[in-house]
Amino acid sequence: MELIKVIILGVIISILSVLLKQIKPEYSLICIIVGSIILISYILSGIQDIFNYFSTIVNKTGLDNSMFTTLLKIIGVGYLIEFSAGVCIDSGNNSIADKIIIAGKVLIFALSLPIITNLFNMVMELI
Repeated sequence: MELIKVIILGVIISILSVLLKQIKPEYSLICIIVGSIILISYILSGIQDIFNYFSTIVNKTGLDNSMFTTLLKIIGVGYLIEFSAGVCIDSGNNSIADKIIIAGKVLIFALSLPIITNLFNMVMELI
């Protein structure tokens, strides 16, 4: 049921954006940004259950909490980069979107280095 609400809201925002583009093109981008923020805030309101589930898994497996935190940061960066690049593409700035995506990939790689190092150390202990 939640997915249907998100889809309907997204379609309404898209239709409103197209109508505004014909009347006042400068308001179309504002509509997309505000609508996207509303959609994201609606989606994030249900994310606490997911965090609790992952936290339970981490506690049961005995993994380090810093790994869980790093993984959440990586996921968050990915979503923020995708959102930012999408806004740039919608506004016609594809080259800026490409630079944001490259910066995001570099940041994700940098954030994942502790996980890669930890994994490498675990493999070395097994050998």
